Amino acid sequence: MAGRIDAKLKELGITLPPPAKPIATYVPFAVTGRLVVVSGQLPVQDGRIAFTGKLGESVTVEQGKESCRLCFINVLAQLREAAGGELDRVKQVLRLGGFIACVPGFTEHALVMNGASELCVAVFGDAGRHARTTIGVPALPADAATEVEALVELN
Repeated sequence: MAGRIDAKLKELGITLPPPAKPIATYVPFAVTGRLVVVSGQLPVQDGRIAFTGKLGESVTVEQGKESCRLCFINVLAQLREAAGGELDRVKQVLRLGGFIACVPGFTEHALVMNGASELCVAVFGDAGRHARTTIGVPALPADAATEVEALVELN
């Protein structure tokens, strides 16, 4: 029987992919007590980076927002794995961290990261309201446009 969060994902038209394998020497998530730290997830879709390049150059704010949304879908895939397949165990999304590959002078990081934050709230409701940091960087792995990480409390 599908849980409440699985039903919400279905309503939103989202099918979670298999959790991505790390591309370097780290684990995709770490669990301690009731806390889960999800490593930064890239905008991977169908086995490839869907959004590459830099905001303010070859990537628009709307594309960046969609890239962050896709990153958060990949966060959810990792989180489902960390929660033993049960996203209903999420008590609170505590923090999202966003990394935006951008040119110097780009200042719309917050709008771009809203792609992840808005989906988080759409999926988890009040439990998806989170603290957030969004940082502009000169480059990300595999020339990804964005990367999103999470800190989550489970029941």
